[in-house]
Amino acid sequence: MLTFETFEEAKIPTIEQDPLYKGALEVLKWSYDTYKEQLVYGCSFGIEGIVLIDLIAKIKPDARIVFLDTNLHFQETYDTIQKVKGKYPSLQIEMKQPKLLLVEQASQYGEKLWETNPNECCRIRKIEPLHEELSGATAWISGLRREQSPTRANTEYFNKDSKFEAIKICPLIYWTWKDVWRYVSNHNLPYNILHDQGYPSIGCEKCTKPAWTVDDLRSGRWRNSGKTECGLHG
Repeated sequence: MLTFETFEEAKIPTIEQDPLYKGALEVLKWSYDTYKEQLVYGCSFGIEGIVLIDLIAKIKPDARIVFLDTNLHFQETYDTIQKVKGKYPSLQIEMKQPKLLLVEQASQYGEKLWETNPNECCRIRKIEPLHEELSGATAWISGLRREQSPTRANTEYFNKDSKFEAIKICPLIYWTWKDVWRYVSNHNLPYNILHDQGYPSIGCEKCTKPAWTVDDLRSGRWRNSGKTECGLHG
């Protein structure tokens, strides 16, 4: 089996890039057949996540989906999750909470840690909770696409994730922004309305602004801080 420990020796599946799904559905089928309950989908409920949820529901309607609830997300994001729960009632959507309440974080680290030390805030409210979720998992699914940013340009379908000591599976690496939206539109899927207001990438409310360049769809995240990732992907 392809695992973190056997990544260099194990055979990595060969996936055909079909015209409709660009390999995504085949990747998901192989992953759920192989890892079964040892596979976790960490979903942010952005537009890529909506596509993946619909594809996953075709394969495993009762799949487990984990949302890292920092308690700092936009209300529109929480509204989107409720819509998804209504459309896919069999999915097991878990709202994973950090160990520290916001008031406890403020007491220990000071007010507005997302401004004074955003990396530490992400560690407490995202990275540590995902570590907990993946402690018993062999692999996890992510909605990364190569087109999203230079730091994601070399992502493969199956990746050795040293941070979480797991296999990170990225079914949408060859999908373009147009592919994603075409799929959502053709299937009439619910999505976060902030996407219609200039937010191509949506994270916590405190650290997300509308994108200011079409060349980098994540340019609205942690603006003017030099930070480009929350830490989950590098």
